[in-house]
Amino acid sequence: MALTKEQRAKIVKKYGKDANDTGSAAVQIAILTEEIKELNEHLAVHPHDYHSRRGLLKKVGHRKSLQNYLMNKDIAQYRELIKSLGLRK
Repeated sequence: MALTKEQRAKIVKKYGKDANDTGSAAVQIAILTEEIKELNEHLAVHPHDYHSRRGLLKKVGHRKSLQNYLMNKDIAQYRELIKSLGLRK
């Protein structure tokens, strides 16, 4: 259910400044988005897995707070990231 090292490295390469940029808000948001997608798929198959549902809600809240931080810090990067990840319709 967790992302593999290769998946994380691919996300970091795409959204980070360099290969070691794992802490920037954009990279963290992208990683959380992938984890949220995987949890949604898991919960579609296992609707009564309430422990995973709680983890999903925690990840969504964390992503939202990182989005607010990025929006206040760099609105252009925020808009580009949101468009790239397809978070807003």
